[in-house]
Amino acid sequence: MEKNPESQDLLKGQGESNQELSERGSFIQARIQKALDLVAAGIPIHPNTFRPEHSVESVRAQLGELSSEELVEKNESRKLAGRLMAKRDYGKSIFFDLLDSTGKIQIYARQDKLTAETYELVKKFDLGDIVGLSGLLFKTKTGELTVSISQIELITKNMWPLAEKYHEMNVELKYRRRYLDLIMNEDSRRVFKLRIAIIQSIRDFMLKKAFLEVETPMLHPIPSGATAKPFITHHNALDLDLYLRVAPELYLKRLLVGGFDRVFEINRSYRNEGISVQHNPEFTMMEFYQAYANYFELMDFTEELFENVALECLKTTKISYQGQAVDLTRPWKRISFADSLVEVAKMPREALNDRDLALKFLAGLGVEMEEEKVQGKILAKIFDLAVEPTLLDPTFVTLYPADISPLARRNDQDPTLTDRFELFVVGRELANAFSELNDPLDQRKRFLDQMQERADGDEESMVMDEDYVRALMYGMPPAAGEGVGIDRLVMLLADVPSIKDVLFFPLLRPEDQF
Repeated sequence: MEKNPESQDLLKGQGESNQELSERGSFIQARIQKALDLVAAGIPIHPNTFRPEHSVESVRAQLGELSSEELVEKNESRKLAGRLMAKRDYGKSIFFDLLDSTGKIQIYARQDKLTAETYELVKKFDLGDIVGLSGLLFKTKTGELTVSISQIELITKNMWPLAEKYHEMNVELKYRRRYLDLIMNEDSRRVFKLRIAIIQSIRDFMLKKAFLEVETPMLHPIPSGATAKPFITHHNALDLDLYLRVAPELYLKRLLVGGFDRVFEINRSYRNEGISVQHNPEFTMMEFYQAYANYFELMDFTEELFENVALECLKTTKISYQGQAVDLTRPWKRISFADSLVEVAKMPREALNDRDLALKFLAGLGVEMEEEKVQGKILAKIFDLAVEPTLLDPTFVTLYPADISPLARRNDQDPTLTDRFELFVVGRELANAFSELNDPLDQRKRFLDQMQERADGDEESMVMDEDYVRALMYGMPPAAGEGVGIDRLVMLLADVPSIKDVLFFPLLRPEDQF
């Protein structure tokens, strides 16, 4: 077949490897040529005139339980649009599977029920084509709900072949071509519909609790709100370096100063860190802040929030994650940071306040941190290695050291600790919360301590935010705040192992760098 120059242009820049192009090139060339032939015959391949009136889900809900005789008696017609996913050609009749955004249904074309031109067009349809149709509903001898086509038209011509079966897509292809993954994989569609439902459930819960949904800046003049390395960009007109936000915390607490007593935000944050099954540089959090509340109250609130989301989205609080049974029913276990190190990690209690003993214990776990001056960071590394992986059931770990909690309120009984908790489920942190530090003098000192740590080489430490200290000097009411990792929560409830499975488009290394 002679190669059409227009189709050759379409073959360029599709992200295919040379091997894939050589294997599939002729097949793709044939698809493109077929599309051009249809256009030459006066058949549009990208019209925008068809309007579906029904969905597969609504058809099944309204008619799926009727018997074959009842369907014939009702004589119901429906108008649908979707993608052709399977084809069974019997000469004078053709069956297809039609997939729309709500589900899949069988459709049926009979030669004697359509015009010759229409049936010839149907015979030319390829898997992946998007069509619009109308027809009566019936059930086959095997009880399959089916649409008998009375009218059908091509809406969009497929020019790149679908994978024959989902298992032929490797993991890399699944993440790089999420559009193909969503076409081929019903479970991926399930996960992302669940993600949408989870976020909506969280939003509804917060609104019912009288929180106001707000938006705060993505571009920050100062990297603040969390100990993390930021992404840096530059604003040309102002000749100003800016940072993609690592957390919205300090802006949300400014709103507490301004008189908004309950605020929340569901949005993206960015941290210039490694990529793993738990980490993506761009991720979704909900942060919320409540005036006249403390971290004890937020533990109760968090239990209620998670339980409510599980019941709404999964209809149960007893779930399974990668074979591990998890019960989200309230109440959950609570243990202090210090007790977890002693009871779970089996660290000597005297090492809590002894740097040399803590370093020795950490070395026994295979990690050296001889240059680290901050005791809390040494203890946090021990916790990460020896405690966190064991926290499978929902567990609140409380009372973190003040030297690793620069924005949290000091504990009244022991000022070396803070009124803070982190929530762990299946060995992963899902939330971080604390009673907020609203003393501007203490906050300034904490910022200065962070700046010293930065000067000592810790690029994740915070810098001074003079405006935030000034805001606290106007007076921020006592409050508690929390950040919830939405992506990790979706991973848990969807029972998937990697954060890439719950992000439509995770960050990946460019293909040309392999």
